[in-house]
Amino acid sequence: MTFFRKDDQLEKIGTEILDAAWLEFPGLARNQIALTWMVYDLPIPVNTGGALSADEFWKYSVRGFSYRGVERIYPADLVALFYLVAIQEWLETSMVRQSDELDRAIQNMMIHSSHDALSLVVDVLSGTTSGPELTPGPFETWKLQRNIVNRYFQSLGWQDLESINVNQKTWSDGPYGRERLFMGTLMENRNMLTTNATARLLHSIVGGVAVSSVRSQLMMSLLQHSLNPADIQDNPHNQITGFLGGGLPPEAKLWSKSGGSTQVRHDAAYIEIPSMLPYVLVVFTQSKIHSQNQDLLPFISQQVVKAMSTLT
Repeated sequence: MTFFRKDDQLEKIGTEILDAAWLEFPGLARNQIALTWMVYDLPIPVNTGGALSADEFWKYSVRGFSYRGVERIYPADLVALFYLVAIQEWLETSMVRQSDELDRAIQNMMIHSSHDALSLVVDVLSGTTSGPELTPGPFETWKLQRNIVNRYFQSLGWQDLESINVNQKTWSDGPYGRERLFMGTLMENRNMLTTNATARLLHSIVGGVAVSSVRSQLMMSLLQHSLNPADIQDNPHNQITGFLGGGLPPEAKLWSKSGGSTQVRHDAAYIEIPSMLPYVLVVFTQSKIHSQNQDLLPFISQQVVKAMSTLT
């Protein structure tokens, strides 16, 4: 079961889009991509400025399509989207105190994909810090604290989140000390997300019901990106070039969070284009080759834009 309803039209178009991608990029294996695509029909229930209550919002039925949408995949810095929601929940419920440094870290985690900023946010969320190995007793306590974000998302009761793991920092070089031990001998405890889980979380944010309507609007402001060519050129961390935003027309509006490493390239986006229905598109790609491919995600995005112009 998914939180969106399967739709024959989207199923057909989504399959055609994937077939076009495999034709355009013959080195892309069937198990190296995952995709979730949701379309908002009239009346549009999202980006309303918090006009709908959570009860009202979740009554709306949204149609969607997914391919390998439940496959667990390493998310790289796209995990920041989940930490963003968690830290807003902590602030809303006074579990942590607002500060200028925390605000700066949240902003840089989202806008610049800063590993150092994300590290501070994880420390604040969990009350843990990185460092050398710990003795068994204190390490068990440390691990329990670090898993607090997982417990929060499991408490939401969303089936789409049952398989995710969000308890690790992101790294430029790699984890050391207690962080390396916590990752597991075979990295079995690393962060893992699915495109369906990511789509549902983004759906709740754009619906104005993630934490609260005010907090959702704040998160939307951190996710919005300019498609102005001058702004993109001046920002090396633009999250447009080589990602879904790279396949959009200039008149589009984009809210997104990308993620990338030497092994993956991902993007999760909410998109509005004049005279078209708004939609959410989440694409995860894997492999060393495709993690460096700056054409694949824009190509898929272009195909979805073409399809959106024909939707009924």
